[in-house]
Amino acid sequence: MSKNKFLLPFVLVCVLFFLWAFLHNINGILIPHLKKVCQLSDTQSSLIDFAVYFGYFVIAIPAGLFSHKFGYKKGILFGLFLFALGALLFYPAADSRNFILFLVALFVAASGATFLETVANPYATILGDPATSEQRLNFAQSFNGLGAFVAPLIGTHFILSGIEHTQEELDVMKAQGTLQAYLQQEANSLKSPYLIIAAVLVLVAVLFIFTKLPEVKEGGHGTKFSLNVFRISHVRWAVIAEFFYVGSQVGVLSFFIRFARYTAGIPEKTAGNLMGYAMMGFMAGRFLGTLFMKWVKPQRLLSIYAAIAISLLVVALATKGDVAVYAVAATPFFMSIMFPTIFALGIKDLGEETKMASSFLVMSIIGGAFAPLVMGIISDKTGSIQIAYIMPIICFAFILYFGLRGHKVKTTELVTA
Repeated sequence: MSKNKFLLPFVLVCVLFFLWAFLHNINGILIPHLKKVCQLSDTQSSLIDFAVYFGYFVIAIPAGLFSHKFGYKKGILFGLFLFALGALLFYPAADSRNFILFLVALFVAASGATFLETVANPYATILGDPATSEQRLNFAQSFNGLGAFVAPLIGTHFILSGIEHTQEELDVMKAQGTLQAYLQQEANSLKSPYLIIAAVLVLVAVLFIFTKLPEVKEGGHGTKFSLNVFRISHVRWAVIAEFFYVGSQVGVLSFFIRFARYTAGIPEKTAGNLMGYAMMGFMAGRFLGTLFMKWVKPQRLLSIYAAIAISLLVVALATKGDVAVYAVAATPFFMSIMFPTIFALGIKDLGEETKMASSFLVMSIIGGAFAPLVMGIISDKTGSIQIAYIMPIICFAFILYFGLRGHKVKTTELVTA
């Protein structure tokens, strides 16, 4: 198959990277918003991330098996329709202000996104020259960065009201009988955005239905899907590194609005816009990272970025005011290349076992459920969301190790059954 025949499929796959980024990065808006709507603690609000990333954990293996049996295209279509169903469930959840139903909606949407990620990440790496797979995946993930930039800005504009009452004011509203009407008004702001998201997902699915996609056959080291892939050390370390990377990304961003309020007194809408601009840095980092990899080996760039991210968060822990907030806001630029680089290094030279390794790498996204949960507990116990940011520092330390040593491919393991 010629390179030109890979172009349109690759472009369409890039669209998927944009779409699932919205699911992940709108959580930074949903956490403070649903905390307000459903009157939650920091620990309870962290369950929003838990529902999304637990969905990845549960569905990743079935998604890999599904794509192995039915092919990439059917995996994409199933994922898009499941994602759309989750978005539609936001309407009854908002109507009832039922936090459990919100979590179910997020779980279903995440299940659909899991199919998309399980298929699209390896598909992007094999639609072209194997020697440039890391660069190609980073380029595709740049559109994930675009979605990460757009999501908080849209969420800030269409979801957050900017009205932030103190507990004393809420108590007065409760006594006056106006609290429930106010909370319902806040909940209703979720309905239209998620109906639009569902419509967009269905339209994209229709586009895929009428587009012919190549089924690329990977040759190589085995045909069965099993735990046997963990005999390969760089796969094992990649799964661990991806677990901690997603934990760090989600932890840094999910509580950013709370962090900005706590350390610098920044209002929610201002903080939401600032988070959007921080994710613009994330997007720029993806494109620039792809460019830098022409001169710097991916694993070396990964190590450098992990070290810088650790340094920025140490500053965020040690200072107050704008300095702390901007240190956290700068971190997404250096997180930008981490997921795709770890992913591409983790599935390097695996042949047919690529799909199963991809499933485990997507499954490791469960790290995004636990890191914010730990951060929420730390915040509630200490009364300081700032102290909770020690958790992402620990996560980045594991990524630094993967970039330095854990990524190394041992060729003898690839031929061992």
